[in-house]
Amino acid sequence: MADILKVFSSKPKVFVLESDNLYRRDDIVNYTTKYGKEIELRVFKFIFKGKNGLNYYSYVREDGLSRKEFLKKKIERREGWADSNHKKSNQYYEAAQEGKDFLSLAEPIKIGHHSEKRHRALIDRNWSRMGKSVEHADKAAHHLEKIATIEDKLKSELPIDNPDCLNDIDFALSNAKELHSFYKENPKKRPHSLSLSYAKKKVNDLEKRLSLAKKLWSEEGL
Repeated sequence: MADILKVFSSKPKVFVLESDNLYRRDDIVNYTTKYGKEIELRVFKFIFKGKNGLNYYSYVREDGLSRKEFLKKKIERREGWADSNHKKSNQYYEAAQEGKDFLSLAEPIKIGHHSEKRHRALIDRNWSRMGKSVEHADKAAHHLEKIATIEDKLKSELPIDNPDCLNDIDFALSNAKELHSFYKENPKKRPHSLSLSYAKKKVNDLEKRLSLAKKLWSEEGL
């Protein structure tokens, strides 16, 4: 039977390695994704044996591509695109300053004069350049908005597909407990009537997430 990746938890979504083989810590498993890409998985720990007789293991990708790193790479790409578009916007803006001293005089176009063609061409060039400057500025702003969204996702998701998640979740849980205690002891400081309930729900959700993360990544028993 070929090893497969099986959904271990749907909320948050976590995959484990399902196999009829017996693996030990740090064993390398070659796995082919549904897209035909070959990746190496490093076994982290045995989790449980299923009723089907198969073994289930937590694992990390040898290429280091966890959900957290995936989102970080998306941010880096967006930052590069934003920077590129910002530079292009500035370049087009600078180019649009061609003949600004002349144009600032607001000289009317002299119909039929030998300068008419050059005058119109200068205005058309600068108009086009300003349009491109604004276009690239809008693209840069779009990428910066996407970066902010991804950063918020990175903070709120707290992915659990890597051993590093234990510290992240533990830290978030500590903060959530502090906030819950604060609202509990200071009713007048609650922003709205459901603040205490929401704070408690956050604590409960993080405790469940931490419990799941420990099943996958705790060093106890290894």
